[in-house]
Amino acid sequence: MSTIFGPDVGRDNRVVCLADLATGVQVISASTPMNEIDRVFRADRQLRLLVVRDDGVQFLLSREQVEFTLTGRLGYGRGLHARTTARQMVPETSFFLPGTMTLATAAQRVLELPEANRYRDVLVLTENGPRVVSVSQIFERLSADFRYAALHDSLTGLPNRRQLEERGSASIEDAGDMTRLAVLYIDLDGFKAINDTFGHQTGDEILVAFAERLRHVIRQTDVLARLGGDEFAILLVDVDESLLRTIADRVVVGASVPFVCDGHLLHVSASVGIAVAGDVAAEQELSPLDALLRHADGAMLKAKQAGKRQVARLDGHGEAAPIVRNALIRRRLPEAFESGAFTLHYQPQLDLASGDCSAAEALLRWTDPVLGAVSPAEFIPIMELSGDIHRIGQRVINEVCAQVRTWLDAGTPRRVAVNVSPLQLAARTIVPELLGALTRHGVPPALIQVEITEGAAITDLPRAIGQLEQLRGAGISIALDDYGTGFSSLALLRSLPLTTVKIDKTFIDHIDSSHADALLVGGVIDTAHGLGLTVTAEGVERPCQLQLLRDLRCDAVQGFLISRPLAPDDLPATQVSDATAPNGFGAPVTA
Repeated sequence: MSTIFGPDVGRDNRVVCLADLATGVQVISASTPMNEIDRVFRADRQLRLLVVRDDGVQFLLSREQVEFTLTGRLGYGRGLHARTTARQMVPETSFFLPGTMTLATAAQRVLELPEANRYRDVLVLTENGPRVVSVSQIFERLSADFRYAALHDSLTGLPNRRQLEERGSASIEDAGDMTRLAVLYIDLDGFKAINDTFGHQTGDEILVAFAERLRHVIRQTDVLARLGGDEFAILLVDVDESLLRTIADRVVVGASVPFVCDGHLLHVSASVGIAVAGDVAAEQELSPLDALLRHADGAMLKAKQAGKRQVARLDGHGEAAPIVRNALIRRRLPEAFESGAFTLHYQPQLDLASGDCSAAEALLRWTDPVLGAVSPAEFIPIMELSGDIHRIGQRVINEVCAQVRTWLDAGTPRRVAVNVSPLQLAARTIVPELLGALTRHGVPPALIQVEITEGAAITDLPRAIGQLEQLRGAGISIALDDYGTGFSSLALLRSLPLTTVKIDKTFIDHIDSSHADALLVGGVIDTAHGLGLTVTAEGVERPCQLQLLRDLRCDAVQGFLISRPLAPDDLPATQVSDATAPNGFGAPVTA
């Protein structure tokens, strides 16, 4: 099995510029005769390009261009061009880019070129002379950067939950003895108090330092991941009971050593939950890894309830109650449909240029008399497994269109975004359902936006594209939600008929404290704008994030700083009096 100490460890998170990717190239004078240029290319069959320098102007001359010129249509090219020099091969317009340009900006510039010139090599000018880079190199590196960001925690550099799932599933499939595969679920005790007292920057320093301590605790065959906040998980492969307990104890001891931050000696501790694969029964609604994580999470809570700073394990006698929650959710769904327990709340989006707040995202809410508040992250996957996603999807579409009609009649039109499951696209029901609801309620298509999640699996991409193109043709806008969390960001941007890109909250969380994150988000915004798309940033919670997004030319934002999701009657006015103060239309929002 691969380890976390592979190519990603020690990765340079600095944003790569063109000069870092480009390679050196031979330079010739503009007065060089064509027969000499021909001789240079013939002497090195691997040579593809030369740079011609002409009174400070530089341009690329390719082998293909020279051979085409010297061959000629009738085979007389060499005779006709015996006295031709490189200067006479200068194109009308020479395309080059500065070496300091970021790859995201370079990609945007390349996409702006005419189709015929878009795939040629790019001349890169640096302080140390001209260099050259292929267009494929630029986009391959950008794709690799997005994939790395999608699979790693931006703060600690550890694998994130997505990568843990990817690698953990493979480990479980390869495991011969399930009694030798286990998960540790780790949560820091007292971390919130430090965050509240000393600030998030100090909290981040502790998380980074703790992650480094965990790296020294595990073996090379183990997978260490940050799940979010102050929660970590370790997947241990081929481990016996004794070693499992030893590693768990080392985690507790490692956390108990004080952290030194800005001259302060700060104390936290760790509660650790253990789950062994051999002890976890299969659950229809859960993958084997998710079942392990649920058990380990329950054990961690047991450790906290027992006084924290210790290791715990569920005894199997009723302690795995959180694990059966999904099964209970599945059993409660029919009653929820019958009783009308599902409601829609709307989260406003702020247009940064105009201060307009008329756009909103429709979000499904469910409060059950037995389960309490159930998160969409819990019940949507279960609905997808049970097939109820089509039922709820049709209901949401109809209720959204009815609400939009109500706002229209009241003289306060709003555009509403509706989330669509990949299963709705796969079933080919979304187009007739949505167009039918628009007609039934008399709603203009421009007031509806369909959101599809990048991270979700679209099993039949051509079929999905066809349906989305029908919606676009009808005047409905299409947004790619949670951008940056999937595996084919650039490919989806080019293939889907999009109007909007919504950058996932995980990329916005640290843009005001991480220069690399800010540059990455800026690159996404520039690339999207280059493709003619608008950009919405999700999860904006702090004024400094808002200001930075404004500086990066983001088009719109949503998040707790603007407003929490609200019932239709509680939504604020559609126009903000002061676009620089998003809460000017109401009381400040507390997270």
